[in-house]
Amino acid sequence: MMKTESNSFLYIFRGGADPNQMSPEDMQKNMDAWFAWMGELRSKGHLEGGEPLQDGGKVLKGKKGQSVTDGPYAEGKEEVGGYLIVTARDLDHAAELAKGCPIFQNDGSVEVRAIRKMSDDLAAAE
Repeated sequence: MMKTESNSFLYIFRGGADPNQMSPEDMQKNMDAWFAWMGELRSKGHLEGGEPLQDGGKVLKGKKGQSVTDGPYAEGKEEVGGYLIVTARDLDHAAELAKGCPIFQNDGSVEVRAIRKMSDDLAAAE
């Protein structure tokens, strides 16, 4: 088990259901499943926050971000569609909580990452 100094974890959602390919009924079922899963996380004290992401954006690269392009454009299954921040005992627990995510019903994925506390790094530097 990987030791982390954080109890906060980031879920990054990729792929999943394409609303443009769904009937209104299927879209409602999908949203209901998400709300139920997130409601369960919230009721157990795990959900800190998160949001879906809008399509499109800007990508900055190079020194001082001087190269700006529209994007990001990724293949559907690789497109980041949203994120959540959750509290868990450790990385394994956070991964276990993610297994209930409805994205898996639509061939999506969840990346689970520990959030490093910048305040801890700043305090150590002083």
